[in-house]
Amino acid sequence: MKDTHTVIVGGGVIGLSIAWRLARAGRRVTIVERGKIGYEASRLAAGILGAAAEVGFEESELYDLCRHSLEIWPDFVRELEADSGMVVDYRSNGTLIVANDRDSTEALRREYAFQQEQGYSVEWLSASDVLEVEPFLSPKIVAAVRAPKDHSVDNRKVLKALHASILKLGGTVLEHTEVRELDMKGPEVLTHLRIGEPLKSSSVVLSAGAWSRQIGGIPEAAVPPVRPVKGQILELQMEDPFTLHHVIRGPGAYLVPRSDGRLIVGATSEEMGFDKRLTAGGVYKVLEGAWEVVPGIYDQKMLFADVGLRPGSRDHQPIFGFADDPRLYIATGHFRHGVVLAAVTAMESAKSMLSGSESKKYAHFSPSRFTSS
Repeated sequence: MKDTHTVIVGGGVIGLSIAWRLARAGRRVTIVERGKIGYEASRLAAGILGAAAEVGFEESELYDLCRHSLEIWPDFVRELEADSGMVVDYRSNGTLIVANDRDSTEALRREYAFQQEQGYSVEWLSASDVLEVEPFLSPKIVAAVRAPKDHSVDNRKVLKALHASILKLGGTVLEHTEVRELDMKGPEVLTHLRIGEPLKSSSVVLSAGAWSRQIGGIPEAAVPPVRPVKGQILELQMEDPFTLHHVIRGPGAYLVPRSDGRLIVGATSEEMGFDKRLTAGGVYKVLEGAWEVVPGIYDQKMLFADVGLRPGSRDHQPIFGFADDPRLYIATGHFRHGVVLAAVTAMESAKSMLSGSESKKYAHFSPSRFTSS
């Protein structure tokens, strides 16, 4: 019988989601993670599931991809919660994209016009309308766009549920295990580790996020052009009577409420290489941006602040598809959109790997776009 073992290099939300989909289809999977599962950028995401609030009108292909992923997220959640026996706090309260001055209002009108042209469900709210639905927003808010189909999920709970589901399905998870290089010369792919015997498999998924370029043995033309983009993020505890119901996207920050009263506030976007220092300036910038639209955060308890390194590609678009060698599948470069795009990336990637052929629908995101003349 043909070996159908796949090694997934990287245990963030993308690697875990692909592994889960493959395992559900009967594929034997081994996840190799250099640190702890789900402890890099995926853990420190906000869990925003958005197209209207997350993608600019100049990114039409990415906008369509996000919309497709949003459509399948409810099924993703239903299946994941059934497999894991866990609840992932999927919230469908919607998102408010707010403007607090003339410039941000003009920008918001352009976004609103684009979203309407695309047939996306959005609603323009006046200042009084905004304060009626979210009383703790700043009275300086001029207007907002409500996107009822932009939702949120607790990404940490998603990561735990994916991990548990993969183990229940017979998958193997190797934590604190660093991949040195891939050897694709023979009929089997050998994944060489820093310590221990190599892993043999029929295929490999490279989903190591910002560290994807550091894996040796990848054909030069297939090395994904990704870099780390630093993001500093905070977590507060909402205390009565302060509360938020929607995800709030302001000009300088976003705020994402959780069902247990936590409030995720983020995030910077810094080109600082692999620098993971939490800085006073970064924390100040995030808090200032959040305070300008929700001044009530001033009195809320701070739980923690941390830094994640998002994988940004050369053109700021995700990368997923086969490399020149069909035994190597690339899935990285999702930048700020890893959580929202996990559902569609996992579905499309698993389909491609199980069938051996890629859908042309999302050829725009293929790794080959960086080598095509």
